[in-house]
Formats: sequence, C-alpha cells, structure tokens
Amino acid sequence: MTVKVAIAQINSTVGDLSGNRARIFAFAERAAAQGADIVVTPELSLAGYPPEDLLLREAFYSQSAEQVAGLAADLAVFPGLHVLVGLPIMKEGARFNAVVVLVDGRISATYFKAELPNDAVFDEKRYFSAGEEVCLFTVKGVTFGINICEDTWFERAPGRARAAGAQVLLVPNGSPYHMHKLHLRDDIMRANVCAQGLALVYVNLVGGQDELIFDGNSFVMDQAGQLQAQLKHVEEDLQLIEFDGAVPLPGNIAERLSVEAQVYQALVLGVRDYIGKNGFPGVLLGLSGGVDSALTLAVAVDALGADKVRTVMMPSPYTAEISWIDSRDMAKRTGVRYDEIPIATCFDAFLGTLASDFAGLPLDATEENIQARIRGTMLMALSNKHGAIVLTTGNKSEMAVGYCTLYGDMAGGFAVLKDIAKTLVYRLCAYRNTISPIIPERILTRAPSAELRPDQTDQDSLPPYEILDGIMQLFMEENRSVDEVVAAGFRTEDVARITHLIKINEYKRRQSPVGIRVTHRAFGRDWRYPITSKFRA
Repeated sequence: MTVKVAIAQINSTVGDLSGNRARIFAFAERAAAQGADIVVTPELSLAGYPPEDLLLREAFYSQSAEQVAGLAADLAVFPGLHVLVGLPIMKEGARFNAVVVLVDGRISATYFKAELPNDAVFDEKRYFSAGEEVCLFTVKGVTFGINICEDTWFERAPGRARAAGAQVLLVPNGSPYHMHKLHLRDDIMRANVCAQGLALVYVNLVGGQDELIFDGNSFVMDQAGQLQAQLKHVEEDLQLIEFDGAVPLPGNIAERLSVEAQVYQALVLGVRDYIGKNGFPGVLLGLSGGVDSALTLAVAVDALGADKVRTVMMPSPYTAEISWIDSRDMAKRTGVRYDEIPIATCFDAFLGTLASDFAGLPLDATEENIQARIRGTMLMALSNKHGAIVLTTGNKSEMAVGYCTLYGDMAGGFAVLKDIAKTLVYRLCAYRNTISPIIPERILTRAPSAELRPDQTDQDSLPPYEILDGIMQLFMEENRSVDEVVAAGFRTEDVARITHLIKINEYKRRQSPVGIRVTHRAFGRDWRYPITSKFRA
C-alpha cells in the first residue's frame, strides 16, 4: 500500500487570508480527487510570505486562527486527508512561524520553525521565537516529520526528526529565487537531510511579493539524494508523489531552464504579480530605442498583454533618427499603444527660465538631467491622469554607479531591471528573441547612449560594461575588498573609480522604486549601506 503525497505549489498573496484559504482548499480538492493522502502547502501559505510587520499586529494572528479553523472545517469533506498549512501562531505571548496538520475537521499536530534566518532578505528573528519540539505523524504506517525552510539548511532539525522516528521529511518553504539557487538547494538538502537517511518533499512558494520572486521548483529526493520529482519554474503546480514505505517512486521532473530563461520568466512573474496583486489597471513606460526600455517592454507585454501596456517616445533635440525608427518598430511588433510627445519645447522653456542663472556657465550634466526630469514628469502626469503605473527602465549597472537621474529616469513605481546588470540585459534580450523576434536587431548592436547631448555614448562616462559589471559583481554582490577585486585582474584605476561611485550614490538608490531581485545580493532589502560614511575599503 502506497502513500500519496500531493505537492501544492501555490501562489499566496500576503494578507489575503480568505483568498489564500480558498486557494489552499481548491488545491486540496484537486489532490483529493486524485487520491492524495497528504497535501503539503508552502511556508506561511495561509498568510502569504513574508508578511513583514503585519506580524507585529495581534489581529493578524487572531484572523489567521479564525481562517485556519474555518479551513479545517471545510476540509472535513475529505475524510482522512492530511493537509499541511503554514500560518503565524501566537502562543503565550510568543510568536511562531508554524505549520499545522489539518485532518477530519481539526488541527491534529502543530510544528514551530526552529531555525530563524536573519540575513540577506530575511529578518525572522525580528518577529518569531524559535520552536524546539519535533512534530511527527503517521499515515498508512509511514512516519512523516515536518521542518520549515531554514530548518533544513542545518543538520540539527532534520537530525532531531530522524532521531524521533521520522522516515520522510515534509518541508514547506518560502525560498526566494536568485540565479543558481536551484543547485544550491539540491546540495544543501542532500547534505543535511538525505545524508541522515531521510527522503524529503520540498514544497516551495511561487509568486512575486514586492521585490522578491518565489520560483516554485518544488522537488522530491530519495534517501540517496536522487531527484525523483521536480515541479515547474515560476508557475503554480500540483503533483502527486507515491511513497512505497519511505521510498518515493519516480514522478515527473520538469525541465531545468537556462539561467536566461529562469531570470526572464522570473521578471515576467514579478511584473504580473506586482501589477495584479496591487490592482493597477496597466503600465506605462518611456520607450527610447535603447536596449533597457526594449527589454522592459518585452517583459511587460509577456506579463500583462499588449492591451495593458502603453509606451511613450519623448524625443529631444539629441534623439537619433534610428531611435525613432526602432521604437516605432518594436511598438508595432508588440502591438502596444505608442505615442510620441516631443520635449524640445519644454526643454527650451526650462533653459529660458534659467538663462540668467546659467549665464556664462558651460553646458554640463545639468542640461542632461533637465531632459530626463521632463520625461519623468510627463510619464508621471500620464500615470496620475489614467491610473497606469510607470515602469522604470534603468538597470543594475546604472544604479550601482549613479548613471541615472533622480526624479527623471528613476521616476516611477516599479523597477523591472533594478537587479539586472547591463551585460545580462543583452543576454535576456537575445533569449527573448529566440521565442519570437520582438526586439529589433539594431537595438542590440548599436552602442548604448542616453542621448542627452550630441553624439553621446555610455562609454564616454563609464568603462565598458563587461568591466563595470565584473567589478560590481565582486565588490557589491560577493562583498570582496578593493584589493581582492584588483587581484582578480581588474585595473586599479577602474576598481577605484567604480567602487567610489557605488559608495557615493547610495543616496540615489535609497530613493529609487522597488525592483525585482534575481541575484543573491540586490540593491534593496539585502543591501543596507549607510548614506553618510567615511569608510573607504
């Protein structure tokens, strides 16, 4: 006799307790129809993850308790079905990240998370107390243990479950995506769970939550660490896995995608969920004929459909003719609304108003920034009037060194490419064009330019992006010292210049819109550098 365990890889919404309850029930209903004995949902599946400071409000706990009691009653129509649901629980004044086992209309078991992550994007020690008790339950003679996410990144909690008699470990997760995370999860689970003689069912959340992407990619491993099932990337999914005793039988293994495909699909999910879950009617973006706005447009159309995307070309006296041509071409290829609003008259008006103050002074970045701020004002005015949110188009390389304008090209509500280095922008465009050629080839081959002065290119102000991105990755993402970056093969003067620019532009980044995270360290909740600092190393 086998035990059927259903992996319910669902997309919860933070704070939508009733909506998440309905989603859990719908997945459990589908699983029950397929003969499931157990259904496992992700970490904090009822509350959504991460709830952040909602966890400091007592009403969040009381309402979660009400909803889980109602869900237990709802699920009683499936006799004997064990459903694991994640929620925050307050007990004797302490707060816990918990999983409950619902069966036959009641809560039959409760597990409190033991290891609380407090690094990178996590700060669970701000909210939760650590649990210490093992939680086991038995179905058809097989003993299942429960751990939650970070518990399995160390040996202690899986070891305690194994020592108490667990044969299979069920692991609800809220594990956010970054590049190369899939292989890291595999290695950690083999080392900390499988090496102790346990099979595991790893059930991850899917969905976008502000800057975080939860990628799904749930999986099952046997005691030897062999992959027996793999669910889809950035999609809701449901799969039943049969266990013959403690041994999982082979299931479906979804294709593991290239890094470019993973990242592109993560951006699409991030845009779709940020717009959809926050109720915006659509998006608006400035189309320049450059590669960054082209990629942002492609992602937006794939996420929302052409009918919810509007583009605006705002040419200045320095806009090249090919930028007009390529913008019109891409708008046609994608089927979005496209408008042209020249800014020359506004620019002249600004210069005229400031003429006496600027008299005798040379042209510099001031005039360039005025153009960017006119464009930002135009987009925000259209956003205010029509309700669509502005997507900014700047990339991580530009954000790192401050090659962007406050209240100009940084003005908007969501930064799609905030964690995408310029070199990766080109790779993602090339990937998207393998699906269908919606990005004109010339956009990918011409020299990048802000087009804010005659014959301008980005490399007038910056080193080649291959060099900039390499230094940024080592210094910012990998936390290497200046000396270590130089030792990696970069010129001392390039390293000194780029790291200096990263440090002095923190004040800009603090005022930038939230943006999608796809690396293990982004300019967001996992980058907390002081604006005011004299430290140089």
